[in-house]
Amino acid sequence: MPGHSKTLAVLGLVGGAALLKQSAFVQAPSRPVAAAAATVAAAGIATPAFADEIGDAAKALGDASYAFAREVDWNNGIYLQAPGAFKPLEALKAIDAMIVMGAQADPALLKAAVDAHHVAIGKISGPNGMTSKQSWDAVNAAIGRIVASVPESTVMDVYNKVSSITDAGVPAYMKSLVNGNDAEKAYAGFLEFKDVVRKNQVSSEGPAATV
Repeated sequence: MPGHSKTLAVLGLVGGAALLKQSAFVQAPSRPVAAAAATVAAAGIATPAFADEIGDAAKALGDASYAFAREVDWNNGIYLQAPGAFKPLEALKAIDAMIVMGAQADPALLKAAVDAHHVAIGKISGPNGMTSKQSWDAVNAAIGRIVASVPESTVMDVYNKVSSITDAGVPAYMKSLVNGNDAEKAYAGFLEFKDVVRKNQVSSEGPAATV
């Protein structure tokens, strides 16, 4: 369902930004290398020339977080509500920052992420609207690659603007809806995933996308 896809993308980007905030970024491979790695991963081809560190890290994240993700009710209407007091102007600023981030991201990686979400939506099952483990890993990897394809300042602009419209009690409340231990394990896995994404982070914007 479209709402499920948007929720996954937004949560992944914002959560990634929050975790990536914890430490400085280092220079990473250029966009052509990142795009080639994404292509190789999508094709299921293993080659030492384009080691897919983010893809491997996403699988480890999946091992740590899938139990937690299955406990989340992805059909809950709460994801369609404002994450705090309704602030239309501030919300527009947050959306604008997301659009800017999307415009700076590698187009090939954006397309790969759309394809991963399309497949994941087709594999949704069960009462909570959860996708398969394989698709969970693929979506997390796709989001990680997108975050890694834009500079820190762009990612943090999204984080800061979304934080400005998010109530401080949201994390604790959302955690209360699932098994706390599973949530903590997922968070620990996400921290490790964050380190790999940071390692592959670009230091500056790539060329602007053209139509």
